Amino acid sequence: MAAAAVSELSGLGAPDADVGGSSGSEDEARPGAAAAAAAAAQKREERLRRFRELHLKRNEARKLNHQEVVEEDKRLKLPPNWEAKKARLEWELKVEEKKRECAARGEDYERVKLLEISAEDAERWERKKKRKNPDLGFSDYAAAQLRQYQRLTRQIKPDLEEYEKLKEQYGEALYPTSDSLLHGTHVPTKEGVDRMVADLEKQIEKREKYSRRRPYNDDADIDYINERNAKFNKKAERFYGKYTAEIKQNLERGTAV
Repeated sequence: MAAAAVSELSGLGAPDADVGGSSGSEDEARPGAAAAAAAAAQKREERLRRFRELHLKRNEARKLNHQEVVEEDKRLKLPPNWEAKKARLEWELKVEEKKRECAARGEDYERVKLLEISAEDAERWERKKKRKNPDLGFSDYAAAQLRQYQRLTRQIKPDLEEYEKLKEQYGEALYPTSDSLLHGTHVPTKEGVDRMVADLEKQIEKREKYSRRRPYNDDADIDYINERNAKFNKKAERFYGKYTAEIKQNLERGTAV
């Protein structure tokens, strides 16, 4: 009986031991789940923060892109040489400001400007000044006419004595207005006519020296294979033609040794 009672008591006590072990495992699992939830929440906050940053960067890029589009549209509506004009106006404003500062200090602007110029720039400007009416080649007839006009006007030497005589003769009529009628009243002097004739003869003589493009001659012998070879043959004929004329004639007649 005693053994049976002990076995019953031990059987009744076994469930109490199991209950205690399960409660301990649950207590251990709760901190791990809390830590996992905290890590997930932290990761979610990190992702949201990065998403907000990307959203702000996208809005900023969109704003900058819109500003660039507006600026480009403004530049396209401006004249083609606006940048050069703007740089020129800015330079003129700086020069005017520099002149005012020099005037306020009682200094000569030209001397101050020369002190700020390097030797290389000064030499380059001097070489540019020495090139009067440089020939840049033919661009169009208007530019050629302008160069001719500038060259002729630079050659004019005013006769102050003749000017004073005309001033005394015509008075205020020497300076015509829209109501003046001077056609046929001016008689050129003999010296003026001779000067004009000499200048025209000089122009004709200079024009005769110009080299023009020669027309193509269909009857000429074809001794070339392309345009470059034709130019070379012409150059060789110009320099060595008189020395090879007899050899060329013998080859054409078939009597060459």
